[in-house]
Amino acid sequence: MLLIFNRPGFVEELTESERQDLFAEVDSIMKELDGRGELVGGEGLADPSQTKVVRERDGLPAVTDGPFLEAKEHLAGYLTVDTDTLERAVEIASRWPDIRYGGRMEVRAVLDAAGTEM
Repeated sequence: MLLIFNRPGFVEELTESERQDLFAEVDSIMKELDGRGELVGGEGLADPSQTKVVRERDGLPAVTDGPFLEAKEHLAGYLTVDTDTLERAVEIASRWPDIRYGGRMEVRAVLDAAGTEM
């Protein structure tokens, strides 16, 4: 799984040309992954201001608005890919355009049904 982290609002700070280039690059990567049969799925996530956090307090679930973290970046979306090697997943993440604008990609293995194979 490729977890996409970036700074809220960075896209709005780009020029129209930069935005078009960024979205075209993402589209190109997605088409490549689909064509190679590596794309399993993925989605962008809503702005963190729309987040609800559920924690346990005094033995009961407590729901609060937003993560309220002092973070410069947030989880913005994810891709699930099926690659032959970890190196291929890292190569895909390395090409993701958000990283050029201060974002980052986290590459995480998904556990199999038994929960032990990575």
